[in-house]
Amino acid sequence: MLLCRVSAALGRWSRRSPRVHGLLRRAVPLGSSRCHGVSAGDGSSQPAEPASVQGLYRDSVLLPRTDFPMKLAGQKLLDREVEIQQASGFAELYSWQRERKAKKEFCLHDGPPYANGDPHVGHALNKILKDIRNRFEMLRGRQVHYIPGWDCHGLPIELKALGELGTSGLTPLQIRQKAREFAENAIARQKAAFQRWGVMADWDQCYFTYTGTYEAAQLKVFQEMHNKELIYQDYKPVFWSPSSRTALAEAELEYNPEHVSRAIYVTFPVVKLPQSITKEAAEDNVSVLVWTTQPWTIPANQAVCYMPNAQYSIVRRADTGDQLLLATERLASVSTLLGTELETVVTFTGSQLEGGVCKHPTISAKEVPLLPANHVTMAKGTGLVHTAPAHGMEDYSVASQFKLSVECMVDEDGLFTELAGPELQGLSVMSEGTSRVISMLTESGALVKEEKCAHSYPYDWRTKQPVVIRPSKQWFINTASLKDKAKDVLQKVRILPESARSSMLAMLDRRTYWCISRQRSWGVPIPVFYHKETGEPLMNKHTVSHIASLFKEKGSDCWWELPIETLLPSNVLKKSKAGPVSDYVRGEDVLDIWFDSGASWAAVLEEEFKAELDEPEEPEQPESRLGWLPSLLRKPLTTTESDSRADVYVEGKDQLGGWFQSSLLTSVAVRNKAPYKSLVVHGFAVSEKGEKMSKSLGNVVDPDTVINGGKDPSMPAYGADVLRWWVAESNVFSEVQIGPGALNSARESINKLRNTLKFLLGNVHSFDPRTQAVDPKEMHYVDQYMLHLLREYSMKVTDAYSEFDAGRVIRLLQAFVSRDLSSFYFSIIKDRLYCDPEDSLGRRSCQTALEEILDGVVRSVAPILPHLSEEVYLHAPGHDEGETLFKSGWIKSSSVWKRPGLEEAVEGACAIRDSFLSSIPGKNAAQYDLIIAIEPCLLFELMESLQDEPVSTSSQLVELMMCAKVSLASELPRDLPSDALRSHGNFLINLEGGVIREDSRYSIAVVPSSAARCPRCRRFTSDSTDCLCPRCQTVLSQTQ
Repeated sequence: MLLCRVSAALGRWSRRSPRVHGLLRRAVPLGSSRCHGVSAGDGSSQPAEPASVQGLYRDSVLLPRTDFPMKLAGQKLLDREVEIQQASGFAELYSWQRERKAKKEFCLHDGPPYANGDPHVGHALNKILKDIRNRFEMLRGRQVHYIPGWDCHGLPIELKALGELGTSGLTPLQIRQKAREFAENAIARQKAAFQRWGVMADWDQCYFTYTGTYEAAQLKVFQEMHNKELIYQDYKPVFWSPSSRTALAEAELEYNPEHVSRAIYVTFPVVKLPQSITKEAAEDNVSVLVWTTQPWTIPANQAVCYMPNAQYSIVRRADTGDQLLLATERLASVSTLLGTELETVVTFTGSQLEGGVCKHPTISAKEVPLLPANHVTMAKGTGLVHTAPAHGMEDYSVASQFKLSVECMVDEDGLFTELAGPELQGLSVMSEGTSRVISMLTESGALVKEEKCAHSYPYDWRTKQPVVIRPSKQWFINTASLKDKAKDVLQKVRILPESARSSMLAMLDRRTYWCISRQRSWGVPIPVFYHKETGEPLMNKHTVSHIASLFKEKGSDCWWELPIETLLPSNVLKKSKAGPVSDYVRGEDVLDIWFDSGASWAAVLEEEFKAELDEPEEPEQPESRLGWLPSLLRKPLTTTESDSRADVYVEGKDQLGGWFQSSLLTSVAVRNKAPYKSLVVHGFAVSEKGEKMSKSLGNVVDPDTVINGGKDPSMPAYGADVLRWWVAESNVFSEVQIGPGALNSARESINKLRNTLKFLLGNVHSFDPRTQAVDPKEMHYVDQYMLHLLREYSMKVTDAYSEFDAGRVIRLLQAFVSRDLSSFYFSIIKDRLYCDPEDSLGRRSCQTALEEILDGVVRSVAPILPHLSEEVYLHAPGHDEGETLFKSGWIKSSSVWKRPGLEEAVEGACAIRDSFLSSIPGKNAAQYDLIIAIEPCLLFELMESLQDEPVSTSSQLVELMMCAKVSLASELPRDLPSDALRSHGNFLINLEGGVIREDSRYSIAVVPSSAARCPRCRRFTSDSTDCLCPRCQTVLSQTQ
């Protein structure tokens, strides 16, 4: 046996070197590639049947037999996928795996897609990526926790639900009813699509952010944060959407890089300059020069800011003689812009401007101070910044520091109010209002220059219209006090790709506060009451706890349905030490939808999460927050750490500033930890040209059309598995391209795989591994070697899935199938499979390997192609009817398959085979005899394990060489015929990790076979052309 031979050989080596112990390491052929990519004869790498045998022998050849179709297309493909889903219990699979016992749990928390439209390829990319990982984890024995959810509130749904009707004349409850119906219809369409894609879940038990139980859990998060004084009300500038008439958070903005503003250079006449400057230059006829891209904010100006450490100059225009004050660093660019030379009068540091005063350019009676500020930069403009605290975040910070007025001259529709004066009142600040302000500046002589400026500008992500910054009384989360802890816990979170970490940290840094109030009807009401006379808010743990219990029982519609006496009962007022209920009115704002979804960890994952309430209205039972789920699913999450964190969140890169961040901030605020252990950040789906999809460009790819086909012949019915293959094969960490090219490639790849699977199924059709499998130790060495390769393949595939790298899984699969199977193993074993006795050890050994390979390959690709995998499983041997692949576990590789000396023996033979085939390029190896000469050494021992006899036509070495006969000797014969082809080579064996190396030299001689071709097996091993070879004679005699 091989093990005995190798051990004996190693014993001899051990005596020569005391440092050698153990077994042979991997052998590497010297100067040649692995043999797997080399095929004999015609070079075909695909499984192919031998040429048909004639007459009597046709039926004695055991050709592959299976009714598994090589290809499925059109309606047959679609019908088959649906049949597979039903026959294999796709709908029940999630519930089944939740019921089984498992040592470990894997939790992938579903980020809720927005319920505002039809499913698109972005949904497909996200949901299929998640499902691939979930199916993999379930196959390897873990209990998967995955509850699909939907984000159901918010303005986009409200706008689409109301359409052209708008909100005029409708009560909040009427608006909410229409929005709810729209969301429910969108959810139904999306859910049906996700099921058709083969996504594993209990689709009857999902979470929705508009259910009372979810809203109650969300309010408990709100209450905890309010108790910690992280939530507060304030009057400060916020992003405001005139088109939506509501405040927006940073995550609700889209930045348009092609927005064009009317930028202006404006002078503020100096009224007073510090004495240190006036010594050098008179303050008469000096004006501060500022630059702004938002002329409409000039009437709200309260100051001009400078950089204290920068250099500033007073300069005289060569053309007009006017004196301007601006940053020294900006002189050259401003001179070019104005088209005139600027003569320096005096230069000084910015700090010397302290105490300076200017005249307002449009309000003649108003004076504004010169103030230091850290946000002033020298990148553009003049180094002096016009400051309107009502319309800028940095401006507001300056106002807070120096007690400036924060008067707002702009209303909710983006129109100037009466505070702006009669000339501006009622004008839109972004259009005619801007024009009028520029006219006023021109009339006052303050306008120096106007230019078009293309720059990035925030737009409302829903209406696609520009926003403004205006002050408003809103509710905020103090993220500044959470940022440091959030960044700290984020460092402990694994992020794929790692490059996304810096983006998320930068976004956290920029977020000093989070505006969470919205002036709409479709959302979770902020549970606050206001005093009718003072406007003071009433909100505490007693009021919020009571409202949460009402929402849990009745849903948030009760905020509008119930009388205020029920919302604010006397016992709650008493605990709150508040006056009579008649003194209060309920608030009208709703919570930001990012707060809705950001609290999903509390509603879905956190089993023990309960707000600390004083004397709660109703004692909450464990798990009652998930009361809409059956008892099986109600237990949200159990982990060994009992920390209720999800193993992973998986979403697109836009969620770095969205759901990833809102979830992190709420969880850190309440629990002091992240809600996830890892983040996977994928790119967006784009067209094959890399363009963003849009209806106007006509490049939108509808996943329903991908599966079911479209009117355009270029879009046939691909089925769900092609869509899933596209997701798996793509580099999901960048932009993911989709189109006919990518889909056709995916379909072709699947058809090639089907071809291989058909070959495997066809050759195990009469084989039952439960009773006919051969013990690995008795199998042919090349069969054992293939199991060894299968084990290596399975370990690599497992690692790739664990890294969310399904693309690597596909590359490993294709390499294993094309190189190790089609080009190597399948070409070697056909003679043994087709022509050996049906129950022979050699044939059963081969079928044992083929069945293991079939099982391993199908399981390895099952998370990606569940329909194909279950279809193959229906045809595969070795299991009872009704069993399904996904209920039977992961790849069943064994450590027994890695036997000592096995790899070295087969790969040593492959090195010799490379030399043999290279000496007869393009010719049929079966027509030649091969003489192998190796001096006594370890390589010779290995070849002897494959062929005991000096000469053989049927040894395992002959099978590997695919020749007629092999002679194994210590040297080549001296009487070789003249037409013999000679070659030689080396094979390097490493022992003990390279401590001892044996570079074995071999020589070969290739001689045309003198034997005739057997009419049955077509090998050159017969005495004459009309006579069967000895093997075939024996086979036929046994079958008669």
